[in-house]
Amino acid sequence: MRLILLGPPGSGKGTQAKLLSNRLHLVHIGTGDILREAVRAKTPLGKKAGPFIVSGQLVPDDLVNEVVAERFRREDRPERFVMDGYPRTLAQAASFDQVLRQQFQNLSAVLLFVVDDEEIVKRMSGRWSCPNCKSTYHMVNNPPKVAGVCDACGTKLIQRPDDREATVRERLRVYHANTAALISYYREQNLLHEIPGVGEIEEIYQTIVHILNQAPPLC
Repeated sequence: MRLILLGPPGSGKGTQAKLLSNRLHLVHIGTGDILREAVRAKTPLGKKAGPFIVSGQLVPDDLVNEVVAERFRREDRPERFVMDGYPRTLAQAASFDQVLRQQFQNLSAVLLFVVDDEEIVKRMSGRWSCPNCKSTYHMVNNPPKVAGVCDACGTKLIQRPDDREATVRERLRVYHANTAALISYYREQNLLHEIPGVGEIEEIYQTIVHILNQAPPLC
């Protein structure tokens, strides 16, 4: 299997990527992971990406594309993989297609996790964590016994800036703006499959497996 997972932040694609990786023996490739690996290895591309990562800025498309291409040109390039977080834009998809053609690889499927925006806002804006012991809570699904206080150590809980409602809504706006053309691109290639992102984790996984069992063979 060679898979790409698409979906908004908080849609559960990261959870499913890990399950697919573990159960189907796929290499789980997250853009952030390979960027950080390049930085740690002090490769020429890693040195270019480092300042963006340290400052919390988005790494430019052309640099991300180069890092991904470098990963797939190595001798230990993955033959079976699940891409999580890449491609994010149409330009990145075109670049990745070129990389795969150079390695004589084709994609099995592109899985799009579909979750209503309001559900994403509820999921993400309800998350709080303990700055001391790192315990995590959700104000609806897993609230602390005492509001705003960590059960484990009594420290006042905090909310990451990324999980604040205004930030979540802005991230969703950017996601929709970037992925509309990307979704059409993969749909036209008959690779796109929509996955309902609401439900039990195992149920969602079984839906994915059912779809993958009907995917064409790799070449």
